[in-house]
Amino acid sequence: MTEKKYETIIVHSAKYYTEYTRKYRNRPIWEQPNTNYVYSFIPGTIIDVHVKAGEKLQEGDSLLILEAMKMHNNVQMPFDGKIVKVHVKPGDKIPKKHLMIEIKPL
Repeated sequence: MTEKKYETIIVHSAKYYTEYTRKYRNRPIWEQPNTNYVYSFIPGTIIDVHVKAGEKLQEGDSLLILEAMKMHNNVQMPFDGKIVKVHVKPGDKIPKKHLMIEIKPL
């Protein structure tokens, strides 16, 4: 007989003892996202790229158009910065969480 291993989890200062499931123990560990990278939020096709490396842009400027589920999504600059590298070109079919653009803050 195997001994069950109970773990402690704290929720709003209340302590609970529980056995984690195998799925929970094998989950991907969360990492702090790098705000200098623009990733795709949905799989789709790059329709148009409005920027090139070296350009300085302001928050809200259009970076590219990503078509997903017959909708054109305008991906915008998240903060004032300079484009370091563009990793996509028109016609590329990309998956979710694909690195599209690298940005350096001003």
